[in-house]
Amino acid sequence: MTSRPLFMTLIAGVFLCAQTPASGLTVKLGSLAPAGSPWDKGLNRLGAEWQKISNGTVELKIYPGGIVGDESDMTRKMRIGQLNAAGLSGVGLLRICPDIVTVQLPLFIRGNAELDYVLDKMKPAFSKELEQHGFKVLIWSFVGWVHFFSKNPVVTPDDLQKQKMFVWAGDADAAQIWKESGFHVIPLTPTDIMPSLQSGMIDAFGATSLTAASYQWFGLAKNMCGMKWAPLIGGVVVSTNTWAKLDPALAAKLEAAAIQVGVDMQADILKADASALDIMKKNGLVVNPVPPAAEDKWHAAIQGGIEKGFLKNITPEIYDAVKKYDAEYRAAQPK
Repeated sequence: MTSRPLFMTLIAGVFLCAQTPASGLTVKLGSLAPAGSPWDKGLNRLGAEWQKISNGTVELKIYPGGIVGDESDMTRKMRIGQLNAAGLSGVGLLRICPDIVTVQLPLFIRGNAELDYVLDKMKPAFSKELEQHGFKVLIWSFVGWVHFFSKNPVVTPDDLQKQKMFVWAGDADAAQIWKESGFHVIPLTPTDIMPSLQSGMIDAFGATSLTAASYQWFGLAKNMCGMKWAPLIGGVVVSTNTWAKLDPALAAKLEAAAIQVGVDMQADILKADASALDIMKKNGLVVNPVPPAAEDKWHAAIQGGIEKGFLKNITPEIYDAVKKYDAEYRAAQPK
């Protein structure tokens, strides 16, 4: 019988050989996106482009569907070299760069074009901060608008306060903000949402239409609040240590390919998000409209939480810049 130390040595050797080919670089990328989703298809297109550009010397190996852990796990594994890259939502990105929350604040930015304008202005500052923490952004994307999905209808804050709501595990600040605002929250990883809906541990969650449809969560939460809660951005990041291993000329070509794939993927995501909502409606989803008076109640319910929680860890100058660019956009719109 093979001894355990020898067995583990052999396994480690196989792993190292798999990640470091003799004449190239394998970039291991983790993602929560389900296999076959628009995000996953975009990443596979990126892998094919990199293979072509590098003449096969750079391989993008994708681990979809959270099989290498949630976003906290992925960023931790990137820091210790077990992963080289990751597709992260805005939640994962802001854990590295808290200032990113400024473009994802609830009920602040209200439209796609408005978000595009502000985010384009802020990308250099966000990218610089991420690189200072060891992460290079290859693709920025808009994932979609977060809505509340729930077992019972949600129109006002009172409706949601009566239900048990998912929040991201590991985000203690956000959980505390919700609690102080009178909501009953249950910290979980996204992969726990389905079994928790089934068991009754949670009754509600916030997600984009495409996410709710892709994971089939809406099947157990047949109500969607019609109010756009917040925009969710995302990105594909690679560790700066990994990127530094590339020849600069090749790295520039790979980055250009990533940017183009990101543009193409963005169009696919927006189209799929709209289609997902239509499909969910046909399968029993009820969209509950939120009248202006009810939306005013939402603003009142969360204002204190935003001031005490979301904004306490951000750079004041960054928030001022986001407000400035948002005001610029709104001022330029036809009256």
